Amino acid sequence: MTKTLEKGIAAVRSLSDEQQDNVGELLIALAEQNRGGYGLSPDQAADVKLAIAEADRGDFASDEDMTAFWKKCGL
Repeated sequence: MTKTLEKGIAAVRSLSDEQQDNVGELLIALAEQNRGGYGLSPDQAADVKLAIAEADRGDFASDEDMTAFWKKCGL
């Protein structure tokens, strides 16, 4: 562990539990980002599985549905 990280951890120890948790989550996110990988949350993974199942069934939006959607978006 570097001296700078040791100083940072020492400074964080004086923060509230909630603030320490926030810093901890930030450190974890930074470490994961630097590994070069991205992981889906359980909810995101479930959404992807659902979308794949829908596509496998051929369950797509109709042209009429898409036209209505784009019109609703002002496009």
